[in-house]
Amino acid sequence: MKKISTYVWEHKFAFLFAVIGMVISICLDMLSPQLTKHIVDDVIIGGQIDKLTPLLIGILFVGVGRCIFQYCKEYTFDATGSKIAAKIRKNLFLHVQSLSADFFDRTGTGELMSRIKDDVDRIWDGLTFVSMLLLEVIIHTSIVLFCMYSLNWKLAILPTICMAIAAAIAIYMERKLDTVYEEISEENASLNTVAEENLAGVRTVKAFAREKHEISKFLSHNNRYYELNMKQSKLFVKYHPYLSLITKVLPLIILLLGGRMVTGGEMTLGDLSAFIEYSMNIVWPMEMLGWLTNSFSSAIASNRRIKKVYGEKPTITEPEAPHILPSVKGKIQFANVSFHKADQHEILQDISFTVEPGKTIGIMGATGAGKSSLIYLLQRLYDATGGTILLDDVNVKDLSLAQLRSSISLVMQDVFLFSDTIFENVSLGQKSSLTLPAVKEAVSRAQAKDFVEQMDKQYDTVIGERGVGLSGGQKQRITIARALAKKTPILVLDDSTSALDMETEQSIHETLQQLPDTTKIIIGHRISAVCNADEIIILEGGKIMERGTHQSLLAKKGLYYQTYAAQYGIPKEEISA
Repeated sequence: MKKISTYVWEHKFAFLFAVIGMVISICLDMLSPQLTKHIVDDVIIGGQIDKLTPLLIGILFVGVGRCIFQYCKEYTFDATGSKIAAKIRKNLFLHVQSLSADFFDRTGTGELMSRIKDDVDRIWDGLTFVSMLLLEVIIHTSIVLFCMYSLNWKLAILPTICMAIAAAIAIYMERKLDTVYEEISEENASLNTVAEENLAGVRTVKAFAREKHEISKFLSHNNRYYELNMKQSKLFVKYHPYLSLITKVLPLIILLLGGRMVTGGEMTLGDLSAFIEYSMNIVWPMEMLGWLTNSFSSAIASNRRIKKVYGEKPTITEPEAPHILPSVKGKIQFANVSFHKADQHEILQDISFTVEPGKTIGIMGATGAGKSSLIYLLQRLYDATGGTILLDDVNVKDLSLAQLRSSISLVMQDVFLFSDTIFENVSLGQKSSLTLPAVKEAVSRAQAKDFVEQMDKQYDTVIGERGVGLSGGQKQRITIARALAKKTPILVLDDSTSALDMETEQSIHETLQQLPDTTKIIIGHRISAVCNADEIIILEGGKIMERGTHQSLLAKKGLYYQTYAAQYGIPKEEISA
């Protein structure tokens, strides 16, 4: 992770320009009390009326100059901070994208959204508005104190002591708030996760009449979030009045003490007027300290949480010198492959099979038998904990991830469509090269042409998030079209025809048979999905229990035959016979 200071250094000239503008603006602001002093001493008391016009012009010049340089300062800070925030968010997103599947298994979507959006926004705020004001407070206070000591060092001791007290209160408050902000951020992530899950599964919630339960769950997190924010507010309210008291009492005490000095001849009335004006100028930095401390603590806590994400490293990495295949033929070999996740039971045990280029393998088994895990291992979403997986006789761990994954078209069990047009969803695999005719061909082969072309905008129809607005079968056909359009040497269908009617499913399998150069892995629960495969394997408990062709497995009258009998209505008496 790049340090925040590194981002700032990359834009050092912009920040330098903004700081120069700030210093000039503050210096002009410090001229105003000096002009007031001369108006009181020279014009009002001294009677030098001829000096009034130049002094008034000077006040006008100070006002206009402050407007110009304040604008330059604020615009530069905001524009530069926006660029840095965009870079931080981009780099964080790229890092998250580089992480392996096991990270997403244990990290909620809501939490990642909080890191990428809310935490980066707080850092953005810390880099721009908050940092700008903190720097302005420091420079402003330093110049004001210098001017005060120049006028009367005795009287200047009082605001110095007040500033020290205010700084001590602010530092103490920041330490108290730091822990609270950590808790607020974690609860914000949990709240986002609950809301995201509920909205994504709103149809399931309504189908099971679970609205009250989900509302209750959301409200429990919402109440906790409210309580933490109230805790933050109570801390802020507890200490901020002390700062306000200092800022209100300081000018009054200066007026009383300064008045005595004027009557005693230690300073002029003009000096006192300027000193009071300076004391009013030093008031706002004290008032800002509490708020700035509050916001700065939030930015620091957000930066710490982002560092935790950067602390995560991908478990699946590119080989240092990847083997590049001149062309992928599609031969797949699993040799004594075993797999388990951390602190979990064995998902796959001693799996061995070979699929020659252009051939088809069918994989069946009960839910949880490990069928999808085979595909995750082939794509290196996870690495096998035992055995070897080969693609064209090369260990997949020696291949580049880009070549490996781009050689496989996958129709996943969990259908996912983006909130975009049908054309964009189908061309996802090769957006830069796929034309509309190629997309239409893929849609037609996936038996989706009829319903797509009946839509008002046809291929330009925008479908909702995750395919909302389409039936289960329509979504499956769009994802099959996506895979066919990619035209890779390996095609994987993971239970991807479960929502289709038998006639449509048969048409799609006929389409697959017309791909002689494509290696096909078909995972399914239906016999009709795998019966035409060159080899069928039956998984149970992570092991291969049966293997063979459709006819040979029926002849064994084992697990495959029992599934066949159940799906085609063969009486139990005939099964036992």
